[in-house]
Amino acid sequence: MLKQSFGTDTHGNEAQLYTLENANGTQLKVTTLGASIVSFIFKDKNNIMRDVILGYDKAEGYIEQKGYYFGATVGRNANRICGAKLTIGGVEYALEANSETNNLHSGSNGVSHKIWDVESVDEEKNSIAMKITSKDLEQGFPGNMQIKVTFTLTEEDGVRIDYEAVSDKDTVANFTNHSYFNLAGHDGGYVGSQKLKIYADAFTPVTPTGSIPTGELRPVAGTPFDFTQFKEIGKEINDSYDQLVYTKGYDHNFVLHNGGKLELMAEAVCEATGIHLYAYTDRPGVQLYAGNFIEDHEGKGGARYNERHGFCLEAQCFPDAVNNPAFETPLLKAGEVYTAATMYKLALD
Repeated sequence: MLKQSFGTDTHGNEAQLYTLENANGTQLKVTTLGASIVSFIFKDKNNIMRDVILGYDKAEGYIEQKGYYFGATVGRNANRICGAKLTIGGVEYALEANSETNNLHSGSNGVSHKIWDVESVDEEKNSIAMKITSKDLEQGFPGNMQIKVTFTLTEEDGVRIDYEAVSDKDTVANFTNHSYFNLAGHDGGYVGSQKLKIYADAFTPVTPTGSIPTGELRPVAGTPFDFTQFKEIGKEINDSYDQLVYTKGYDHNFVLHNGGKLELMAEAVCEATGIHLYAYTDRPGVQLYAGNFIEDHEGKGGARYNERHGFCLEAQCFPDAVNNPAFETPLLKAGEVYTAATMYKLALD
C-alpha cells in the first residue's frame, strides 16, 4: 500500500494519501483529510483506466472548496437539521446554521474537514482504518464521540465503507460518504446521459426553501423521481415539477426497504465507457444529489468541474430525522456502538 504526502490543512498539519490496488489493477485512493475518497480507478470497456470520482490533486483543493464535500466522510450528522437545533433528553442543543437557517452536514467544523489518524493498515485485506475524536459540543452535538471509518478495496472491484462510533453521552450518529461519481471519468463532464436506477418506491419531499422534509413519503410513481427502472439522470431534471424547482434538480432522500441489511440501493451505467456502478447500504435512505450547485472550477489534473458533472448517492438516515419522530431515529445512546456500511462496486456491462 503506497503512502504519500498530500499537502496540508489550514493549520499546517500534513495530510496523507494512501493508494490501495487489487489484482485487477483497480485502485482506490483515500486521504486522511476528511477520511475522503480521492480516486476510484477502474478499466473501462476500451481498456482505458477511468477515475470515476471527482476530487483534487492536493489537500489544499479540498480546503478551498470545502462546501462541496468531495469524497468526504460526513458526520456526526449527514444532511440537514431544521432550525440548526435539536433536543436530546430534554436539553436543546444549538448547531451552526450554515445552510440558510438550518444545519447542513454538521457545519463547517465537521470531521469532513479535519485530518484523521490512521488506526491500522491491513495489506492482506486491502483495507485502511481511520479514526478521529469529535469532542463534546465541538459541533454543538453532545458527547465525546470516538469515530472509526474503514475503507476496503475488494477483489470484486468494490469499495466497502464501514463506520463505527461510540459516545459517552446520548447524541446523534448519522454518517455518510459524499463521493461524486462520473462514470465517464471524473473529467467526463455532464452526467445527464448516464442512466440511474434507485431501489425505492417513495421519496421525502422538501419545503420550498431550506430543503427540509415535510414528513410526507411520496410515491415516486408518476413523478420525475421514478427511477425504479433505468432512466437518464437528465431526462426530467429540468421539468417544472415543484420539487425539482425547489432544489434546482435532484437533491432528495429516497426511501429504502433493506431492513438494516446491506442491500442494493442504486445502480448507474455509462454506455460510453461500459462502467456499471452497483451501490449498496444498510441505511434507511439514500440522497440523490445531481451536482446542481457545482460552480466552474479546477479539479484533478486540471479538469474543469461544473454544474451536474457528478452525482452523489449518500446513504443516510432521513434528513432532519432527529426532529421527526415518524422517521427512523439517528439517536445513539451513550455507550452503545453505532455501525453502518456502504459499498460502491464497479463492473463492466
